[in-house]
Amino acid sequence: MHTSTIRARGATLLSALLLSAIPLAAQSAPTRSALPDWTRGATCYEVFVRSFMDSDGDGVGDLRGLTAKLDYIDDGNPRSTRSLGARCIWLMPVAEAASYHGYDVVDYYKVQHDYGTNDDFRALVAAAHRRGIRVLVDMVLNHTSDKSPWFQAALRDTTSPYRSWYRFASPKPTELNPWGQSNWHKSPLRDEWYYGFFWGGMPDLNYETPAVREEAKKIARFWLDSMHVDGFRLDAVPYLVEEPGHIAHSTGTHALLHEYGDYVRATNPRSYTVGEVSATGDTLFSYYPDQLDSYFAFELADSIVAAVRTGSATGMLGPVLRLQENVPAQRWSPFLRNHDQPRTMTELGGDVAKAKLASLIMLTMPGLPFLYYGEEIGMTGTKPDPRIRTPMQWTRAAHGGFTTGTPWEQLQPDSQAVTVEAEERDTSSLLAWHRRLIHLRSANRALGSGTLVPLTTSDSSVAAYLRRDGDRVVLVLANLGASPVRALTLSAPAGSLPPGQWRANSLLGGRNAAAIRVPTDGAVRGWIPLGVLQPKRGYLFELRR
Repeated sequence: MHTSTIRARGATLLSALLLSAIPLAAQSAPTRSALPDWTRGATCYEVFVRSFMDSDGDGVGDLRGLTAKLDYIDDGNPRSTRSLGARCIWLMPVAEAASYHGYDVVDYYKVQHDYGTNDDFRALVAAAHRRGIRVLVDMVLNHTSDKSPWFQAALRDTTSPYRSWYRFASPKPTELNPWGQSNWHKSPLRDEWYYGFFWGGMPDLNYETPAVREEAKKIARFWLDSMHVDGFRLDAVPYLVEEPGHIAHSTGTHALLHEYGDYVRATNPRSYTVGEVSATGDTLFSYYPDQLDSYFAFELADSIVAAVRTGSATGMLGPVLRLQENVPAQRWSPFLRNHDQPRTMTELGGDVAKAKLASLIMLTMPGLPFLYYGEEIGMTGTKPDPRIRTPMQWTRAAHGGFTTGTPWEQLQPDSQAVTVEAEERDTSSLLAWHRRLIHLRSANRALGSGTLVPLTTSDSSVAAYLRRDGDRVVLVLANLGASPVRALTLSAPAGSLPPGQWRANSLLGGRNAAAIRVPTDGAVRGWIPLGVLQPKRGYLFELRR
């Protein structure tokens, strides 16, 4: 279809077109009111297969290597102290792609040859499921690689059925993106241009073409039914459908996500989908309630890291309170940093105490949290992208024990000092801290699914809140400052806690907090839980009547 025709259409017409393609059963499907039960109290672990573990010495991580390391992620024993206890893994793209990162897919039905085979992938999933680990894969729907057979057919033959799977124009459209640049790229074969939001090597798929929408569903069914995954992380979803004046977050994008989310849930009711949408406020809220199951809480991530870095808790809880007020319960995903951002330890200047505070706060938030591989041992890294995706640092052996060959990317300078091996022997390590918090989250109902109740503190360097599920309550305290805080008082409005006498038992060892008597109105007034809060230290207390 000619671009000028597409661009002339209004958002209303495009939305109607997309919605008309949704089967009647999907249009009337009930909105998901709760996530699958396996998500309750769970933590997900993001893995870049290329960098996790190499099984054959070629310098590239692979599926067999990851399978061999599953017990590190979760050995299936909830009482184990030798595993993280993560009940879910998100794999960055594993389909055949043109680039090292995998976000330019060539073949959606074949595993990246560097990683292994489709049978290797099925073996990984089976091994993960035996341990109670769900497997999510990165699904890149916005674009393909320019090496994709679909795009090559569309490029070379103007009569190809794949021609309408992409967007071509001649002459070059004058439209510019919000950054003043053109997303149109010159064809190498004729006087025409094609659309690719990210770059010329990633031409965008055209979801105005019904066959493209059907192919997206076919791909989803393949991974759910034939590869046995438990859901998807969807990349770059704001840009799926462009409309006049709306290069992102369009009506058509919302309609497409509604259709896709319903299809995935109908195919596997216990599946889970999480989308990459970095927007905030009403723009983010517009993706609820009936599209994907969840979206990453980017604003919350930035708020936590900034608060810990500066030592001030002022405003830190704002993003999560807005989510809690505007989004269906638990349907968002806290995190600190991912494969596109400088690592947490680098952001916090190498301060392990601050890293522990950041992880404590993130892992005591509502929602389904995600932890990027290596963050649990304090790996470092900053841009360019390959340097925040470096190989996992397992041991002090050559190349961190990641490979017996030459690693695809050089490890970080601290790879001999910051290792899983070293931290496993240290009960005060960052790794031990993550293991403890993840297991606590899994075992404690208030941490796993409770509402967050903010507490007002007498010192702005202290973050304080309750996680409450009925009569199950946990108090979270974090002194973000560099000095001790003495006689901190906590307050909260009426209805914050059920009335009665509450004991406060430490979940992390050390002293219990002072008991509190809550009056009949349920308010908290002038509670001093501890005489002194040590600098850059976090506390967890379970409240019991």
